[in-house]
Amino acid sequence: MRILLLSAYHAASHALWAEGLIRALPEHDWTLLTLPPRYFRWRVRGNSLSWALMEKATLEADYDLLLATSMTDLSALRGLCPALCALPTVLYFHENQFAYPDSGRQFDSVEPQMLSVYSALAADQLVFNSEYNRTTFLAGAEKLLKKMPDFCPVEAVMRCFSSSSLLPVGIDLWPAPEPRSSSGRLHIVWNHRWEYDKGPERLLAIVSACDAAGVELDLSIVGQQFRQQPREFAEIERVLAGSACLALRHWGFVESGDDYRNLLASADVVLSTAIHDFQGLAVLEAVAAGCRPLVPRRLCYPEWFSGDYFYADKGSDIEGEGRAVAAEVQRLIRLKRQGELVVPDIGKLAWSSLAPRYSEMFSRRLAEARQ
Repeated sequence: MRILLLSAYHAASHALWAEGLIRALPEHDWTLLTLPPRYFRWRVRGNSLSWALMEKATLEADYDLLLATSMTDLSALRGLCPALCALPTVLYFHENQFAYPDSGRQFDSVEPQMLSVYSALAADQLVFNSEYNRTTFLAGAEKLLKKMPDFCPVEAVMRCFSSSSLLPVGIDLWPAPEPRSSSGRLHIVWNHRWEYDKGPERLLAIVSACDAAGVELDLSIVGQQFRQQPREFAEIERVLAGSACLALRHWGFVESGDDYRNLLASADVVLSTAIHDFQGLAVLEAVAAGCRPLVPRRLCYPEWFSGDYFYADKGSDIEGEGRAVAAEVQRLIRLKRQGELVVPDIGKLAWSSLAPRYSEMFSRRLAEARQ
């Protein structure tokens, strides 16, 4: 099958998905077009113009299927390049524009949200990486459409979205990770983008609560950094530098992929403080490396984990959540000493498990289009 894959805002998680999918399904003939993940509002509104006029020959080549990310301005692109209208089209949602927490700095505009609705209507099949993603998109789209003062076919639009599917981004499973030693200090890694939606104020509350409680703990605070960072990171670094019980293993971005994998393989626990995560790939990668998840009972996490891998989501009580996590960390220290730090099985999220489902979905969509 000849597949045209369009990734209009090729962020790290989008690249991980595209590269993994192509690698997992080598029997298909792939053509990949991407645009860099910068100038967000210009990119989501301008990608159709950029591609239609700068990649016209590639877009008009012979394909069997079009697979595009939800950042793609699909309705405009199909209008500017009519050849794409003949292709069965799958739109993949890594995220949606309705569930982002407010940073207080966003420009208030419904355009990115409306663009995603138009793109969804232009596609033949919608695919989401998690139920949380799908549920928040559907609820957000309906709420937005109901704001239109008149001539809005809300029910008809929502019927068009009723047959969506779930297919997560696949994870590359490691060879069976080495069991963690029961000796030594507990090592927790926090491995997320250094931005407001990953909960830096909650991470600060946890670090401060662990320090106040005298918890003996090693921490690695890693992840992608940007020119501007939430101020909480400077305060976290200050608390760690002055702590008598907390030790810092690694601080900042890990440039080398091998070094990053070795760091994950050395950690006992992966921590999330996110207030926005549609699949939680950073956590899942760490679990694949043998880390036990310590995650809030919110967002997408209940879809992947169960049992006692959660800590309570205390909403706006950030300090209370920090104290609750500090108490849970003390329990994990005891489990480590007893050799009972159990790691969940995420084999269902491996590319080896998901690739056949992607392939079957592509074949079904192509067969339906040919009927």
